Amino acid sequence: MKNLEVIPIPEPIAYAPMLTRQKARHAEVLGGEKLNTLYLLEHAPVITMGRNAHDEHLLESRERLAQRGIDLYDVDRGGDVTYHGPGQLVAYPILDLNQWRRSLNWYLRELEQTLIDQLAGYGLRGELSEGLTGVWVGDAKVAAIGIGVRRWVTFHGIALNIAPDMEHFGLIVPCGIQDKGVTSLRELLGENCPSPEVVAADFTAVFCKRFDLNPVHGEE
Repeated sequence: MKNLEVIPIPEPIAYAPMLTRQKARHAEVLGGEKLNTLYLLEHAPVITMGRNAHDEHLLESRERLAQRGIDLYDVDRGGDVTYHGPGQLVAYPILDLNQWRRSLNWYLRELEQTLIDQLAGYGLRGELSEGLTGVWVGDAKVAAIGIGVRRWVTFHGIALNIAPDMEHFGLIVPCGIQDKGVTSLRELLGENCPSPEVVAADFTAVFCKRFDLNPVHGEE
């Protein structure tokens, strides 16, 4: 069983400095200087445009977004447009896939199944949608996935909606999908919704089981 350095970030963090940290850790994992790593965090409000994003899926002008305090970034990951903000668990695994499989499809499916297993622990039936990436409950997406991989070391990751400001999703066509909604654990579970700390701990446990990893506390 391989060790996984788990690094929780306690306060919502802006997107740019977190991307810098990801890239630095990616280089260290690639070079064998650091363990495989899992960052757990919430972002300050931000909209990200993936490599396959379409401008028409951004429903507010860049100027208006800036006035509302929402950052906007073009990013090097798969997928279309996504929103991140407080009340959402973002997990960035930095994994050397040479230690598992050199397969992006396998890695995506494992991330999806991790989320499905976690949702099952809350009594929710997470489902996949043919031809799409992410996890749904009914016709509403509860978790988005967008990954980057360089030299078979991963970065970027997943976003699980716990209790974010759902109005912010109205600023975009989430993941470019016109005919499906977005939901959150708060909407699905009401007062039984677990806290962000519990959700982060649950994700770590299920993720480590799925990838056969031993979590160790890490700091930077």
